Amino acid sequence: MAAPKIGVLALQGDVREHLRLLSSLGAEARPVRLAEEFRGLQGLVIPGGESSTMSRLIQAFHLLDPLQEAFRDGTACLATCAGTILAAREILDGLPDQLQMGVLDIVVRRNAFGRQLDSGEVELTVPAIGSEPVRVALIRAPAIEEVGEGVEVLAHYQGRIAGVRQGRHVGLIFHPEITGDPRLHQLFLAGL
Repeated sequence: MAAPKIGVLALQGDVREHLRLLSSLGAEARPVRLAEEFRGLQGLVIPGGESSTMSRLIQAFHLLDPLQEAFRDGTACLATCAGTILAAREILDGLPDQLQMGVLDIVVRRNAFGRQLDSGEVELTVPAIGSEPVRVALIRAPAIEEVGEGVEVLAHYQGRIAGVRQGRHVGLIFHPEITGDPRLHQLFLAGL
């Protein structure tokens, strides 16, 4: 079986970390920055970073339409932290011109767990990947406040939704790529 072709949106954020994890799992992973680079991808990672900056860069480089077209055409999405904010149908506490791509039928709140000083590593239980907790980084993490019908909740943190799956799309408020645990990336690849 051919290796799945996975792009990592390389405008800002944890691009190298995602590429390293995906490659270690046998995916053909590559950074993508241009509209034509979305063609032929089975999956696309929208990494963590700063959601308002990423939103402006997507618009400045005319990537919104190609991104939405890729997702409409069946490209799966793995979104982490800021990526989950951009993939949401609605953003609470966002900037007026911030993108809401609607890939995931969720409502998110930016910086729900505090600022940079409140960030750190935590262990979460994600039953879909097994009973052993996963160590992840929460950096100015958003919270998923609401989920639509057909959205499966994968994890909670401090009583709030921390991870979801909707069909082939996965949205996480945290960063598994920073701590290097491959299990959530494996879950994403298994759904392709």
